[in-house]
Amino acid sequence: MEDNLIELLQTFGFPVIRQGSLAPEEEYPDTFFTFWCISEIEQTAYDNGTFSVVYDFYVNVYSTSPENVYNYLKQARILLKNNGWTCIDRGHDIQSDVITHIGRGMEMTFLNTEEEI
Repeated sequence: MEDNLIELLQTFGFPVIRQGSLAPEEEYPDTFFTFWCISEIEQTAYDNGTFSVVYDFYVNVYSTSPENVYNYLKQARILLKNNGWTCIDRGHDIQSDVITHIGRGMEMTFLNTEEEI
């Protein structure tokens, strides 16, 4: 699911970075997304097999523009929901390590029901 999340967020044309993986000496892009996998929970398991998994992610956007933060988070939520994701938390403030950027995040889940996972 991580690959699916990254692929969808990359359609905005901004970097998509695992939360906390930007090196301290690297400059923040003007606008970018981050993500963090909170958990992968077996939803349906029987006969020693897993048949559905709930993937739970934080999705964040950082920008030098507060307007962009709110707009892109909303657009990302719509895009993800249109592609099978479920919105758990529509938005919350997140701290930024640099004074030039603000951030907002949301929690999204995906229920994967493929044959034995």
